[in-house]
Amino acid sequence: MTENKPVNFKSSLAVLISLFFMWGFITSLNDILTPFLKGVFQLSHFQANLVQFAFFGAYFIGSMLYFISSITIGDPIAKVGYKNGIITGLILSATGCFLFYPAALYESFGFFLGALACISFGLTILQIAANPYVALLGKPETASSRLNLAQGFNSIGHTIAPVIGGFLIFKYFLTSENPGANSVKTPYLIFGAAFLLLALFIKFAHLPLFTGSDKIEKKPEALKHRNLLFGIFAIFFYVGAEVSIGSNLIAFLKLPDIAGLAEADASKYVAFYWGGAMIGRFMGSVSLSDMKTMKKYLLMIAIAAVLFLLIFFITKAEFANVWYFLIFLTVNYFAFMLGKSLPARTLTIFSFFVMALLLSGIFGTGKVAMWSIIGIGLFNSIMWSNIFTLAIDGLDKFTSQGSSLLVMMIVGGAILPLLQGLLADMSGVHYSLFVPLFAYLYLIFFGINGYKKKIS
Repeated sequence: MTENKPVNFKSSLAVLISLFFMWGFITSLNDILTPFLKGVFQLSHFQANLVQFAFFGAYFIGSMLYFISSITIGDPIAKVGYKNGIITGLILSATGCFLFYPAALYESFGFFLGALACISFGLTILQIAANPYVALLGKPETASSRLNLAQGFNSIGHTIAPVIGGFLIFKYFLTSENPGANSVKTPYLIFGAAFLLLALFIKFAHLPLFTGSDKIEKKPEALKHRNLLFGIFAIFFYVGAEVSIGSNLIAFLKLPDIAGLAEADASKYVAFYWGGAMIGRFMGSVSLSDMKTMKKYLLMIAIAAVLFLLIFFITKAEFANVWYFLIFLTVNYFAFMLGKSLPARTLTIFSFFVMALLLSGIFGTGKVAMWSIIGIGLFNSIMWSNIFTLAIDGLDKFTSQGSSLLVMMIVGGAILPLLQGLLADMSGVHYSLFVPLFAYLYLIFFGINGYKKKIS
């Protein structure tokens, strides 16, 4: 793979960050769609989680097709370049958003699932292209820092989507004259238009060229790297666990022994879950950078304070109801210090904390259990970036191939929520949290041993 480096990597990174924001926004809307469509079509917990199955299952199919093409005709992105791949992904996602209109018109749950799959096919291409692209835009040793920065903006999208989506879908467009599935038509037309505008922006933006003018490899060589093999499963369990918790969070908050909230009110607290991931990712970007230690930790405190206030004002929450979040934010800060700016060590420590919080949610009640589950977002924050960079470390010209395999394992977001939904129907929402609990056990293994490089 050859590259023509631009004069300014920062401007290129800024352009790519807009992509991370957009797919974070549209992905987080599934947490609103799941309870919304559950009510419209009178679905069980298992059936409602088919929303996530369709969305993340399409990631698996799209990535698998990409991988097959990379070992038969050669890596598509290496041939056409990252820029053209990104534009293609944006157009596909826009098409999926526009399909929500006929899905609502015909009131077909299957049509909705198909539209979500189309959005996801587009995001698959964006993920395969953008994640390694960000990693390549600078020094390898600070790749985790750059990805955490980009994922931080991804989390801004995740954070504001439940608030905006919850308002638009549950309140603004849901009226007596516009009942049922119709309230999603206009919002998704707007989101589709945003994807198309972003595609036009990328078309005319100056981005560095990474194309395959070198020999295009047609072998699955990436699979010979031990860290990639274990990283594939780490992505599967991480995404599956994060999505499982997020998509079932409203159902958890509706429980009488937790908070007894209505769906529209509960959606505000989903913003704190994804907002925690946003705070942690921006803090992680600083923590994993090569900045001097004292300056680093002071900046992390400032970031945490500013972003907490941002979420607080966006959600219009009462401080008496959210001060618990500050406790978990403080613990998260010291967990970063324990991580000592080492991606694998930080991943391991954060996984231990998440397991403790899940146990609190499983066996606890009231505000403590409620904020324990919401606080998991803070510790999920750096996991994608750290797993991804550890997994592709040393892949060189097989980086895009390895990236497609990692993105393929986003299918965890399709499978684990279904398992959690099934367990919720059988044993209740509390005990369904055992599904993500076991996922974090694997992440502990990856952070301790699985990330270590070896070529077979």
